[in-house]
Amino acid sequence: MTTLAERNEPTVAEKAVRRPRVVVAGSTSYRILQLVLLVAAVCALLLASQSAPFRVGQFTSVFIIAIAIAGLNIVSGYTGLLSIGHSAFFGLGAYTTGVLIVDRGYSPLTTIPMAVVLCFVLGLLVGLPSLRIKGLYLALVTLAVAVAFPEVIRKTGDLTGGAAGMVVRANLLVPPKWTGLTRADTYLWIFWVSVVTLAIVMLLIRNLVKSRFGLAMVAVRDNEIAASANGINVARVKILAFGLSGAITGLAGSLFTMYIGALSPESFSLMKSIEFITGLVLGGIATQFGPIVGATAVVFLPYYTGSVTDGPVSGVVFGAVLIAIVFLMPDGIVGRINSVLRRFVLVVPADHPKYREGEPRT
Repeated sequence: MTTLAERNEPTVAEKAVRRPRVVVAGSTSYRILQLVLLVAAVCALLLASQSAPFRVGQFTSVFIIAIAIAGLNIVSGYTGLLSIGHSAFFGLGAYTTGVLIVDRGYSPLTTIPMAVVLCFVLGLLVGLPSLRIKGLYLALVTLAVAVAFPEVIRKTGDLTGGAAGMVVRANLLVPPKWTGLTRADTYLWIFWVSVVTLAIVMLLIRNLVKSRFGLAMVAVRDNEIAASANGINVARVKILAFGLSGAITGLAGSLFTMYIGALSPESFSLMKSIEFITGLVLGGIATQFGPIVGATAVVFLPYYTGSVTDGPVSGVVFGAVLIAIVFLMPDGIVGRINSVLRRFVLVVPADHPKYREGEPRT
C-alpha cells in the first residue's frame, strides 16, 4: 500500500527537472564553458564583419549604444539612481572628439581620453544633487541636463557649429596605416574598434561590480540607510557612480563621432536618453549582458517593424512589441534567459559549502 509520503515523493523526471547540473566557478567545466562561449562570440563577430556595409554599420551602432547603456547601468542599475540625462554625456563625448579632430587636428583615437575625462567631470557635477534628493526629484534634475545640452550646443556655434551641426570629413577618420585597411574600409575599422572597446568596458564593469566599491553601490541601491550604518560613504559612492557612468557613456559618444561623422544638437536630445533607458529595461537592469541585448533591441526592432509596415503604423507596432516584451519579461530579456538557464546549469562560487562539481542541487 502506498503511503502519503511515498505519494508526495518526486518522480525521477521531476528530480531531473528540478536539479540542474552544478558548475563550480574556476573549475575545468567552467573554463570549457567560457571557452565555448568566447569562440562562438568571435565566430559571430567574424561573420558579422563580412556582411554588407549597411549591416556592419548597424552592428557598429549596436556596440556603441551598448557601451552607453552599460554606463547608464552603473548608476541606474547597480546604484539605483534614476537618470534621464545620459544623452548629455553621450553628446559631450561626441562633440569633444569632433572639435578636437576638426579644429585641433587630433587623430580620432587620441581624442578618447579627453572625452572620457570631461564626461567624468560632468558626471561628478550632475551627481552632486543626488546627495540631497533622490527618486523622481533626481530624475527631474538629470532631465534638465538632457534638455539643456542641445541648447548649449546651439549657443556655442563658433566651437560646435551650432544648429547647423559639425561634419568630420571622411579623410580624417581613415584607419591607421598599420591596420592595412584603406579609406574604403573605414566602416570595418570603426566596427572592430567598437567591438574591442565594448569588450574592455564589459570586463571593467564586471570587475567593478565584484569589487568593494561595486558591492557598496549595490548596498546603496538596496538600502541606503543600512549601507550608511555599515560604514559605507554613501555620498562618495553616489558621486563616483555618476562620474564613472558619465565617463563610459561619453566614451560611447566619442565612438559615435567616428562612426557617424556628422553631429547636430538633435542627435543628443531627450529622445537619446529615452533610447538608452529603453535598452536598459529591455535587456535587463543590473545584468552583465543586458546592455548588449538591449542595444540590439533598440537598433533592430525599429528597423524590422518599419519594414513590416510604413507610416505611423510602424511606430504602433514597435510600441506593441516593447509592451509585450516588458509584460512577458519584467526582468528583461537577459533576466528571463538567466532564469531558464538556471534550470539546467547552476554556476556557484568555488568556496560554496553546499555544492560540489557535477552534483545536482539538493
